[in-house]
Amino acid sequence: MAVKHTLIFVYNAESGAKNGLLDAAHKILRPSTYACQLCSLTHGPFFERSKWKRFRKKLMASGYALDFVYKDDFLKYHRSKFGHKFTFPIVLLDNAGSMEVVVNTSDLNAMQTAEALMASLEKTLALDA
Repeated sequence: MAVKHTLIFVYNAESGAKNGLLDAAHKILRPSTYACQLCSLTHGPFFERSKWKRFRKKLMASGYALDFVYKDDFLKYHRSKFGHKFTFPIVLLDNAGSMEVVVNTSDLNAMQTAEALMASLEKTLALDA
């Protein structure tokens, strides 16, 4: 299937192994204060959530390319054009270089489960449930 567009999932976290270990510890010790709800929805402390992993494959089978990036990496490559426009975490649709918000920060932060994120994406992208 041809790729329709690219969905960009930008985590409100920094890249790197050290930051990954700190994030895992934070998720375990103080989950209510963890700054990246997108991370919490899609991943447990150590692994990707199995329901999310299946849904991610469904998105790809529907023709979407998926790009998962940390905030610092996103800003490094897009700061001059888009970085100032967005808060994080966020889900964006890259449509030939034009980025549209698919799920904004406040909506992501209000979600409590991966299923809520999946339902939002299904509705917004008009996927078959």
